[in-house]
Amino acid sequence: MRKFSKPTVVVSKCITFAPVRWDSSIIESDFVEKLKPHVNFVPVCPEMEIGLGVPRSPIRIVLVNGENKLMQPSTGIDFTEKMNTFADSFLNSLKEEVDGFILKSGSPSSGFKNVKIYPKLEKSASIAKGPGFFGKAVLQKFPSLAIEDERRLLNPRIKEHFLTRLFTFANFREAKNLEI
Repeated sequence: MRKFSKPTVVVSKCITFAPVRWDSSIIESDFVEKLKPHVNFVPVCPEMEIGLGVPRSPIRIVLVNGENKLMQPSTGIDFTEKMNTFADSFLNSLKEEVDGFILKSGSPSSGFKNVKIYPKLEKSASIAKGPGFFGKAVLQKFPSLAIEDERRLLNPRIKEHFLTRLFTFANFREAKNLEI
C-alpha cells in the first residue's frame, strides 16, 4: 500500500477540538474526526487568541466609513487591529510547513467567504458578504493551498478536491525537503 505524506492543516479549534465558540459550543464534524489519524492538525481560535473568553458576546463585521471593522456590538469595542496583528503573527509563524486550512464557516474571524457584513452595530440585516478577518489573511498569505470550511466539506466533490490538493501539497513539501 502506498504511504502518503501526513499533511499539516490549520483548523478552527471549535471544529471538534474544544468548546471555544462564543456560546461555549463545539462544532461536530465527522470529516475532521476521520482525518485526525492522517493529518497533523494545528487548532486555533483567533477570537480566544485576541483575548475574548468563553462564553463571550458575539462579534460581527461592521462597515464603518467604508471600511470593514471587527466589532463587538454589546460593548462597542473594535477588535480589528488586534485580529489583524494576531493573524499576521500566527500565519507568519507557520512558514511553509502548512498544507491546508479548515475554517469555521460564517465566522467574522475565521470564515473565508460568505461572512455577513452589517451596516451598523445595532441589530440590522446584513448588507454584504465577504471573508472574516483571519480568513482573509489566510487567503492573502496562502492563496494556493487547500482552504475550505466545515460546511462546504459536506459536499462530496468539494471534499474530494480538498483532499486531493491537501495530500498533493504534503507530498510536494516532503519531496522538496529530500536531500539529493
